[in-house]
Amino acid sequence: MKLTYLLPLLAAQAMAQAQVQDVQSVLQATDKFRMTAENLQVDTQINVLNADGTPDKERRYTVFAQAKRQSLVVMQSPAEKGQKVLMLSDDFWLLMPGSQRPLRITPMQKLLGDASTGDIATMSWADDYAGKLVGEEPCEVAAKQTCLHLSLNATRKGVTYQRIELWVGKTRFEPVRADLYVLSDKLAKQATFVMDKPAAPTMVLEMVLADQVSNHKTTHVRYLSRKVRQVPPEWLNPMFLVRNPALD
Repeated sequence: MKLTYLLPLLAAQAMAQAQVQDVQSVLQATDKFRMTAENLQVDTQINVLNADGTPDKERRYTVFAQAKRQSLVVMQSPAEKGQKVLMLSDDFWLLMPGSQRPLRITPMQKLLGDASTGDIATMSWADDYAGKLVGEEPCEVAAKQTCLHLSLNATRKGVTYQRIELWVGKTRFEPVRADLYVLSDKLAKQATFVMDKPAAPTMVLEMVLADQVSNHKTTHVRYLSRKVRQVPPEWLNPMFLVRNPALD
């Protein structure tokens, strides 16, 4: 009798483990549409629109997204020139020109509009989240397309969002849209992703963030260019960056 009860339990556990592995494989494929190589230089432009659609602000950033969850964000607009954000795993620092010390910040700290440091510095999900497949659902942005709905929970403390409801293409697993929840499980933002070739996508060109909490502004994060680049190790050292060196 014990074996009769044990077999269904073991089968359920095996199915659950297989689903977890499948979700991680999907996330790894999804990540490649944003992080097209292990080490990248990504020129990024952020445009913020007010709730009525009128322009608010615009900023430019150079993001050096590196392997092992390391990123350096260099601010390029005149209003922020010389400022940098460094991400090393769960640790974030803001480096200000003229300051003698790097300042600890959180991944939720705003850069511009509703784009946080984590939104700009992090371009992958597979290393930070685990979850389950909810099922197949129509994609809102393309009624004829069927998406896989993934429910993701953070596995690290230094992530921007504690939970993500993510919809990806059923065939290629490209990101389509996401509901982004903070630690209190409040829906903070809704993201949609603009692909280079809707019929046969290869990379994300733009992420659009719609505020769901307060100002209801829309923030467009445009990836203007990507190129493979591994930065020197000292660029990922906050004590080196605090000297405000020229980064060429």
